[in-house]
Amino acid sequence: MAEKACKAMSLLKLAEERASMKKKLDEQKRKQQLDSVPYLPKDCVSNILIRLPIESLQQSRFVCKPWYSIIKSPTFIRDNLHRAPKVMIFLSLVKGFLRGWSDQDSALFHENPNTFSVESKIFDLKSVHMLHRPLICSSSKYAIKYMVLEDGKGMIRDYNATCMGKIRASCDGLIVVDNMLRKGELVIMNPVTRELNLLPLGTICPPHDESFGLVCCARWYKLVHLFRDESQFIGCEVLQIGEKSWRVIDGPAFRLMKWFGYDPVFAIGALHWVPELDHNEHIVTMTIEDEKFHTIMLPKTSRFNDRIMEAYDRLCFVTHEEINEISIWALERLSGEAWTKIYTIAVGCIRDLIPLYFSRFKWELYFLDKDGSVFGFDFENVQMKKFTTMKGCFMLAGAEYTLTLHANSLVSWQIKEDDRDDAIYS
Repeated sequence: MAEKACKAMSLLKLAEERASMKKKLDEQKRKQQLDSVPYLPKDCVSNILIRLPIESLQQSRFVCKPWYSIIKSPTFIRDNLHRAPKVMIFLSLVKGFLRGWSDQDSALFHENPNTFSVESKIFDLKSVHMLHRPLICSSSKYAIKYMVLEDGKGMIRDYNATCMGKIRASCDGLIVVDNMLRKGELVIMNPVTRELNLLPLGTICPPHDESFGLVCCARWYKLVHLFRDESQFIGCEVLQIGEKSWRVIDGPAFRLMKWFGYDPVFAIGALHWVPELDHNEHIVTMTIEDEKFHTIMLPKTSRFNDRIMEAYDRLCFVTHEEINEISIWALERLSGEAWTKIYTIAVGCIRDLIPLYFSRFKWELYFLDKDGSVFGFDFENVQMKKFTTMKGCFMLAGAEYTLTLHANSLVSWQIKEDDRDDAIYS
């Protein structure tokens, strides 16, 4: 019996040794497999991620902690912004939305789980007692969308976000929207990241008697508000995003702007306004660094379908010279104010073409016709081409479609103390 027991113990010990050996071999095999995977430096991973479309970047943040750290870094956000193409952001009416108000019904603003509602977020941030009920009941709801022009097609894409207020300004992927839950208040948000915050209350004016411009100045964003005061002069106030109140500055020292028309354009270190929609001979300029106003004469009288716009670090004036010609003038610096005609488009011109913007990465200029058709002029091939779009996707007669130049990015207006030396614009 003792001999049998000893033999059984030996067999058990042998089995344990074989199991331990197998475990060690399996661990060595797994280690060899891991070691065979090539190591990718952080810069290489960042270089791959930066090429992903903005929608994929949003999802890629949650793959792992290293990726999250890369995508959230100020350097990556800056590089992503520099690669972001220009788009046109706009509001599209959500048909059939007309709802009442109930003190207990915060669900008034909530959408389905995949849709972000600006008013729902504001509702969560503020007390119900501060809301303006009559304003809410009379409001319409809009889907926030954007138009992309590429490969001969004009494509409409959706942020899956809604709001009740008007888009007032845009810069670097940030937009400023009316807060329809409190009269005169504004909201700053990034429709891609859905980051949102309330801005302090400023001067309350009728919408057609005011204009907003959002710009990046050094490490901070500034919101400039022009408005007509009781004496019919133009007043001005400036808000540095993050501060608790607006600063009043001297506006243009003369009566101008019969009414505010187009959004201001930021170029060569200044914001530029076209004071009147038709028969205008000058623009009004505010230099961002010193916040001073002056006027700049245009090279020729601006008409209803002419526009100023930023292009390749210059301020451009796109004007209809003749029935079949569109000229492009450029201003490279504010000192001297010398406009230079740089190009005349003489093929494919239509009287009602409205300039939209210059492509960021190609030498092309895009236009919108009064019937909603989109055209692009290819300077390299000297060709005006019509983009394929969904029928009726844009109709200028529809007040809901106010196009604002935009860039989809991961930018935030918030800059942490530790990030200031590596800010978005250092």
